[in-house]
Amino acid sequence: MAKVIMIQGTMSNAGKSLLAAGLCRVFRQDGYRVAPFKSQNMALNSFITKEGLEMGRAQAMQAEAAGVEPSALMNPILLKPTNDTGSQVIVNGEVLGNMSARDYFRYKKNLIPDIMKAYRELDENYDIIVIEGAGSPAEINLKNDDIVNMGMAKLAGAPVLLAGDIDRGGVFAQLVGTVALLEEDERALVKGLIINKFRGDKTILDPGIEMLEKLCKKEVVGVVPYMDVDLEDEDSLSERLEGVREAKAIDIAVIRVPRLSNFTDFNIFESISGVSLRYVKHTSELGNPDMIILPGTKNTMEDLLRMRGSGLEAAVKKAGERGCVIFGVCGGYQMLGMTLSDPEGVENGGSIRGMELLPMDTVFAGKKTRTRVEGRIEEAGGILSGLSGAELEGYEIHMGQSSFRGDSCGSRARHLTRICDIVTGTEKEEGACCGNVYGSYVHGIFDREDVVKRIVQALAANKGLELSEVEAMDYAAYKERQYDRLAEILRENVDMKRIYEIMEEGV
Repeated sequence: MAKVIMIQGTMSNAGKSLLAAGLCRVFRQDGYRVAPFKSQNMALNSFITKEGLEMGRAQAMQAEAAGVEPSALMNPILLKPTNDTGSQVIVNGEVLGNMSARDYFRYKKNLIPDIMKAYRELDENYDIIVIEGAGSPAEINLKNDDIVNMGMAKLAGAPVLLAGDIDRGGVFAQLVGTVALLEEDERALVKGLIINKFRGDKTILDPGIEMLEKLCKKEVVGVVPYMDVDLEDEDSLSERLEGVREAKAIDIAVIRVPRLSNFTDFNIFESISGVSLRYVKHTSELGNPDMIILPGTKNTMEDLLRMRGSGLEAAVKKAGERGCVIFGVCGGYQMLGMTLSDPEGVENGGSIRGMELLPMDTVFAGKKTRTRVEGRIEEAGGILSGLSGAELEGYEIHMGQSSFRGDSCGSRARHLTRICDIVTGTEKEEGACCGNVYGSYVHGIFDREDVVKRIVQALAANKGLELSEVEAMDYAAYKERQYDRLAEILRENVDMKRIYEIMEEGV
């Protein structure tokens, strides 16, 4: 049986995902085979495994930190919000269906056998399992049917570390209040407290820690500083999306649609000197970027209609007329087409006009495409013609199917990529380009160093700038350094000897 430790938080965005990833890396460095686990994740950032199964991207990131292949077993339930009151429910990597929040609340305990089957398989194959909770265990309206916080801790027999976020203030009230609202048997599972995201002189905090330990009757096993590591964030709470950033020599604007998904596709651009990556919600923020990216979304039609109503669609099209590169990924690619139709009511139902910038039509259907792919960019044309021949790899994850009609843009219109399903070996042409507008279903199309370097060089050349020596990074190696840095910070600020003791003692 694997040893187990669980990270819970006093609130969403308390830093659970990074703490779990850091522990995964520490245990890996110490020679253990370690797996992350989160029974239920609600996020629009998802990942496709080699088997073509869907899981939360946070657990894929944690698996990467652990040095193991991501598996849907690590996140047996994924909820992808489709609107304010409902989500697509994914179980063991496969779509179960769409449910309202109320219907899912009534149904979710039926999924415990699926959760435990996945957990037991990990238990048989790993030395240590690092479990992540969700939200807060003190959400008293949800506790009776909990399957992700204390409910999961009981099912797995997992000792719990409770993390509070000091950066947003009130960390002592967070921790004391959370412990106080737990039932007696739940409190017994909490073996240590972590104060997360601390800035400043720790000695000033010491009197508060002493009082906190007396009030909670729990030891503080770590005070973790605000970590300057560049790793993928779990969802749209990410600080990457907030604030207005200054435009640099090469300015890239990502349209921040309400149901934004897989925004981590674009993180690599932030690593390049002289390039700014800004997330734009309003027309007043758009400015005059060199490239506009329309990202993935869990509700393409609704988000396009919102863009249309806010004036963002018109602003993007005007930028395109001025020569700005427009690039759509997945849902953003669908938006760029001529029409979007939803005869089965997968999204909103009905049909709407697309942005009419790419020669293709999209029809939504109940079957989701989920596949890992590799391939190359074909003859791109336009400002990004230098991309032609560049190799790519990534994954497709979408409900709609898009059909290409090349007559809309005349001879300039063509497919953008030729890709191959890495499991079946099936090849196909995919995506579209027309002038300076490009689109593809492939998440990860920008992850290759060569692709990003060519894009930045092309944008610079279009402005008459000399950036021939663009330093794009080896993104995989960069992330490995970030995981090592994360582990180093935890070793310096968390009592790892005590963590091992807690795992050995169990519950």
